[in-house]
Amino acid sequence: MEIMSTLGKKMSLKSERRGIHVDQSELLCKKGCGYYGNPAWQGFCSKCWREEYHKARQKQIQEDWELAERLQREEEEAFASSQTSQGAQSLTFSKFEEKKTNEKTRKVTTVKKFFSASSRVGSKKAEIQEAKAPSPSINRQTSIETDRVSKEFIEFLKTFHKTGQEIYKQTKMFLEAMHYKRILNIKNYHLVPPERVEKIMDQIEKYIMTRLYKYVFCPETTDDEKKDLAVQKRIRALHWVTPQMLCVPVNEEIPEVSDMVVKAITDIIEMDSKRVPRDKLACITKCSKHIFNAIKITKDEPASADDFLPTLIYIVLKGNPPRLQSNIQYITRFCNPSRLMSGEDGYYFTNLCCAVTFIEKLDAQSLNLSQEDFDRYMSGQTSPRKQESENWSPDACLGVKQMYKNLDLLSQLNERQERIMNEAKKLEKDLIDWTDGIAKKVQDIVEKCPLEIKPPNQSLAAIDSENVENDKLPPPLQPQVYAG
Repeated sequence: MEIMSTLGKKMSLKSERRGIHVDQSELLCKKGCGYYGNPAWQGFCSKCWREEYHKARQKQIQEDWELAERLQREEEEAFASSQTSQGAQSLTFSKFEEKKTNEKTRKVTTVKKFFSASSRVGSKKAEIQEAKAPSPSINRQTSIETDRVSKEFIEFLKTFHKTGQEIYKQTKMFLEAMHYKRILNIKNYHLVPPERVEKIMDQIEKYIMTRLYKYVFCPETTDDEKKDLAVQKRIRALHWVTPQMLCVPVNEEIPEVSDMVVKAITDIIEMDSKRVPRDKLACITKCSKHIFNAIKITKDEPASADDFLPTLIYIVLKGNPPRLQSNIQYITRFCNPSRLMSGEDGYYFTNLCCAVTFIEKLDAQSLNLSQEDFDRYMSGQTSPRKQESENWSPDACLGVKQMYKNLDLLSQLNERQERIMNEAKKLEKDLIDWTDGIAKKVQDIVEKCPLEIKPPNQSLAAIDSENVENDKLPPPLQPQVYAG
């Protein structure tokens, strides 16, 4: 995190004239070996990272053993001091085992590691046999691409005769061991001439990674998917960033330059469709070369490193490549380390990592904006393109004009929708407050003047009931008959 933070600060825009600047020394391994470093390896190259990891691992093992010995001594002392031997239970390194269980270490697995010589050949053979016991082959659903790559790999190994057969056999064993979560070290590669080792490694990388792609790309045990969503959301929020803000020396009004920009975006997006780390890396290289060509055509002179990085950042912002972090991590973990440590592939890949880091840490100062303008752009209240569209040149492209007009219209509609939603929420709140207020007033009146309902008077009799208690009333009238 310290390395990425340092890169983010140093990649800030120093002035509108210079733009984004990164010293070449900042791209190299911080140990000074001369190879390219990588943020995923804490600024080291893969070789130095393995050395540092090995030292840290050995230190951790030593500390664990010291802890185990201390716990053992405490156990013996506790046992010796106890008076009763029955029911005594030892710690048996429980604390040590708990510490080891909860320990989280990071391993960078590459195809190069699989080719390291091993002194434990006998034990590895036993593991291979154990891995093969359940099934002679991996039960999986074949695909057209997998079959094609398998045939190409077999045809390639035929030129090595017996050595090729041994490599194919051990590669198959490795695939089966990976299926059952075993690790296999491939041996006998030293029998091949050194000048052909790289070609063999490339072909084996292609074959193995094509077969295992769906298992090792963006695995559930990592947070790659979470990082992908965060970067994608961040790039979408920065859709308003213009080439002028990044000091990008590219004029897209030139047809040739516009074509190069489109090709660069296509290449960086196409990276996600590739399975082999080398092919993904090749997409980054092609994208970068298109960027250099676009700069060269615009400036009519060769592009510099200071021109390349801001343009690469602009391409990433404009293209928003899918699963960008997952692809970067996949290349870091499984690509041939020699490709990432040196050469143009390693240079372009390191710059892409720097571009992603810059995007994640981009702020108002990085774009030479005030914090107020930056917050307004990020919230969608306004857009810098809206201000630029007011000063169109007469010969500007009609399609571009219409596109920006549509963007402005969408921005206005978005603002209106936000106002309507805010007013609706305010009205809803007012209705709730009014209802609560009426209910409170009614409750206050009821408490102040309670309604008392008196029970009916039992002494009152009905009109037609017999009055047996009052004997002072005259007798009822009797009918009288008169003779005429």
